[in-house]
Amino acid sequence: MEERVLVAVDVPLVGEERLKNWARLVENVDTSRSSGWAFEGPFIAAGGIQDVPAGSVLLVYGERGSRANPLSSARVYTVNTDSTLTLQAEAKGQAWARTLRDPIERLLGTSRGHLDLSHIPEHVLAEELRARGWKVDKP
Repeated sequence: MEERVLVAVDVPLVGEERLKNWARLVENVDTSRSSGWAFEGPFIAAGGIQDVPAGSVLLVYGERGSRANPLSSARVYTVNTDSTLTLQAEAKGQAWARTLRDPIERLLGTSRGHLDLSHIPEHVLAEELRARGWKVDKP
């Protein structure tokens, strides 16, 4: 198992202290969900210094405004080896989670654009390619 280097980063607050604020190291995305629960990984404290693995994807959420009608805001950062954060994406409003889901998938390298065909036998794949006009030679 590869150990990742921990760096001390200042995890920002994106909302007001009196309202909801949280941060999460995103390790996986559940594409069947469009809420904040689509993002999987450990929660860490927002608004202070935290030791996190370099290269991590950090999601920070906060609320501003009144308790009765808060405005949601979220930002996605990558953690750099020099203890800085690079802003990758941000979203506001009720659709923040769905708005950030695809950019986070790309950062994690788990975009749904990749099609896993490993369960299909090679001869079936070869026949399909030949039927589409491709020349197929096995090395």
